[in-house]
Amino acid sequence: MKEMKAYKKIILSVVALTTLGVLQACGTSAKTSSDKKTSEKVTTITVATDADTKPFTYSENGKATGYDVEVARAVFKELPEYKLNIEITDFDSVIAGVDSGRYQLAANDIGWKKERAEKYYFSSPLSKSNNAVAVKSDVKVNGFEDLAGKSTEVLPSANFTTTLKAYNDKNPDKASKLNYVDGNYPIASRLADVDSGKIDFILYDAISLKTIIKDKGLTSLKVENIKADTVDEHDGLEYFIFTKDKAGKELQGKVDKVLKKLQANGTLKELSEKYFGGDFVPSATKN
Repeated sequence: MKEMKAYKKIILSVVALTTLGVLQACGTSAKTSSDKKTSEKVTTITVATDADTKPFTYSENGKATGYDVEVARAVFKELPEYKLNIEITDFDSVIAGVDSGRYQLAANDIGWKKERAEKYYFSSPLSKSNNAVAVKSDVKVNGFEDLAGKSTEVLPSANFTTTLKAYNDKNPDKASKLNYVDGNYPIASRLADVDSGKIDFILYDAISLKTIIKDKGLTSLKVENIKADTVDEHDGLEYFIFTKDKAGKELQGKVDKVLKKLQANGTLKELSEKYFGGDFVPSATKN
């Protein structure tokens, strides 16, 4: 009987040790899986926008949205190695922040110009609009010469400011009057200044002008397409911009690859129709 009891104890001990070993093995496996999961590197990408260029970018219930912002969100859904953070600031800080490396990407209806191309990497184009002016309904504008002597408000670092300044420098006898305003003075307020008669016109992109004028009920204003003396291949196109460094170049390549995919599967067209009211998606080729 004693031998039988001793035998049972040995069997129970073996079973207990085996069970403990299995439990320990399972515990070790879960920990390794968890460790592996938490060790995956995710890089935070901060996107800057002024949320003041509707319908490209604007704020709704305290959250940034609009075509450019939603394209950025769609892009980074395809790039799980990055975590997207969107920060709202004024326009001048959007550009300066990318320059300083505070932001890795800017989404703000940004046009191409040579000076910027020397400092930033550009994505494939996101949309194509027309340059236009907002004026009172009784004002006739066919070209820049019709703006001679008329006043406007401009931001120091905006493409439209560069365009107007270049025309003024080339045609001093037909120059318009440029009143510089701070980067946090919204386009809607500048359009209201045209409506009130404080200034005579605003040069901007046609999509934004028509959207804001409709939203704000500025019925005394109209939008007229306008062309500069020289037509640049980048006219009307807008882009994301990235820091001009190794990380920015890598990010540019990945974003462009996804943009091409989003164009092919119809996502960009869908977003364009939602925010612009039509298909304004250009060819996803490098410009």
